Amino acid sequence: MTNKIKEKIKDRYKIATDRLILLDYDGTLVNYTNMPHTAVLPEDITDIILKLVGDSKTKLFIITGRGYEDIDKFLDHIPVNIIADHGAMKKEDGKWKRQLEDNFQWKKTIIPILNQITMLCPESYVEEKLFSLTWHYRNADPVLGLKYSRELIALLKKSVNPYNLKILDGNKVVEVLTNETGKGIAVKKLYNQNNFDFVLSIGDDVTDEEMFEFFLHHPETFTVKVGKGVTNARYKFNTTTEVISLLKQLSV
Repeated sequence: MTNKIKEKIKDRYKIATDRLILLDYDGTLVNYTNMPHTAVLPEDITDIILKLVGDSKTKLFIITGRGYEDIDKFLDHIPVNIIADHGAMKKEDGKWKRQLEDNFQWKKTIIPILNQITMLCPESYVEEKLFSLTWHYRNADPVLGLKYSRELIALLKKSVNPYNLKILDGNKVVEVLTNETGKGIAVKKLYNQNNFDFVLSIGDDVTDEEMFEFFLHHPETFTVKVGKGVTNARYKFNTTTEVISLLKQLSV
């Protein structure tokens, strides 16, 4: 992202009266860690978010694939809105609400497949969230992790269709969830219920691409991908440091 674009974002933010900021958590506000439970929000970033949410003209959401109970451990000390579980859970005004219903019968089919691959790939593990199942291989040998992630996806493709599920090939994770949820669906619902005159959406992973894709139809919005790779976002940052720098300038 050029300095000219940063100035444009700051200028548009300053004159806007109904702003929306959407921020992914891991890889966007905090760097990835080998142990997800250690990805604590630093105090200086907490202060920036507090300043942003303290502005009555700004509505800020942390939007994450993490389970809602998991992300709440990191953010329950901040009066911030949260969209968790890829949009299946939403916390607004301090209260969590389900955004869809699911009988979860599909988990009985998918869990054995994930366990099968976990047995073959040392240091990988399965995480069961309320609305999704995730196979993590960040701690595994990089070559083996990639190899078995491809095998896992091939196996899953044979099983997901009868249950209306989708597979997310994320950053060192493979995730299975219902087609009725996703960051794109959650953002569409939020955006269409309001009249925002400024939107800033930042994320780093494949899960954020649904969000960026929705905003392609709204050229006045600012979408930013953190890191390398092909993206639907209009702009790019290389690191989380650049994200924090921009947010700090907006919070002044």
